[in-house]
Amino acid sequence: MKLLINSEILRNSINRLLSVVDKKNTRPILGYILFDIKNDYLELTATDLEVSAKLKLKTQINGTGTFCVNAKNLFDILRELPNADVNIEIVASENNLKLTCNFIEYSLVIASPDDFPKIEFNFNPTSFIIEPAKISELIDKTSHAISLDETRIYLNGIYFQEVNSKLRAVATDGHRLSMYETELVDVKKMDTLTTGIIIPKKGVFELKKMAENANGPIKVSLDESFLILSSDNDYFLSVRLIAREYPKYQAVIPSKTSFKLVADKTSLFNAVKRIKIMSNEKSNGVRIKLSAKELILSANHPSLGNALEKIDVDYNGKDMTIGFNAKYLLDTLSSLDEGEVSFELNNELSPVIIKSGNHPNYLGIIMPLKL
Repeated sequence: MKLLINSEILRNSINRLLSVVDKKNTRPILGYILFDIKNDYLELTATDLEVSAKLKLKTQINGTGTFCVNAKNLFDILRELPNADVNIEIVASENNLKLTCNFIEYSLVIASPDDFPKIEFNFNPTSFIIEPAKISELIDKTSHAISLDETRIYLNGIYFQEVNSKLRAVATDGHRLSMYETELVDVKKMDTLTTGIIIPKKGVFELKKMAENANGPIKVSLDESFLILSSDNDYFLSVRLIAREYPKYQAVIPSKTSFKLVADKTSLFNAVKRIKIMSNEKSNGVRIKLSAKELILSANHPSLGNALEKIDVDYNGKDMTIGFNAKYLLDTLSSLDEGEVSFELNNELSPVIIKSGNHPNYLGIIMPLKL
């Protein structure tokens, strides 16, 4: 079997799959990529058993065959090769892959494809399509609130749910919450999506990568255990869903608020960024003092000093001082576009609702910090 392919094309293809390859070395074969060579195209597959990806490439092939090669080792080689054709040859009697490019030669040990997990990308009849830009926006507006606490696995991803013909994405770590919705078109009713699914963090970022590289709509299919996607009919993704019940996030959203503050997003973001420098490294705590038409940001570091900044805002509620984790504020504000943002609240200890004038389908929640 012989395969001829441009080194840059193969390098970029391996690079797209490299983040899927198992990094924990739970099983040696999961550090490999499966090459499945057909008569007119090449399939590359990688998996860590939770997330799997397959890429199809058109190339010049003489013969058929399957083998596994160490992903990182192959990528390291391709990264050093010139932009030229690479010839890959498998000799049936040998357990080696012969790779040549110009006057450069490598001989790589390969593994049996029988040891590689059987990965299927099966789409069911209730599949639907969604624009890549909508997927990117759902993830960009919510992923910063994914919990890193591995003891609460049900929070280690984004919750997706179909609500009134809209796709809603929710992420929370218990201290903050981000929720965003986008319209769905021609979606058949699916009990699984109506109930809601939790896509793990790694799957979320592979899905975002797929959306960023897609040239057209993404096909989506799911069941109780897996989310299956394809783009451009040449890249396929399978994500094992988190089999847990998502918490009742609606309970933390105040049904009504008494006070509202409106500020310029950029001015507030830059002010928080500056004042955070003097906050405690552990809590990232900053104080926000609200009074008529004015917001005063301050922070005090016991061994470094303090900082204060005033910005003009639209606020006509009662005077109050609230503590916030500056990082949570920055994460939320950085996910929003330029323009006005609003803070809705009841008192110094109640959850604060954050909304954006440019994103009517966005809602954020940040819990105040006791300082």
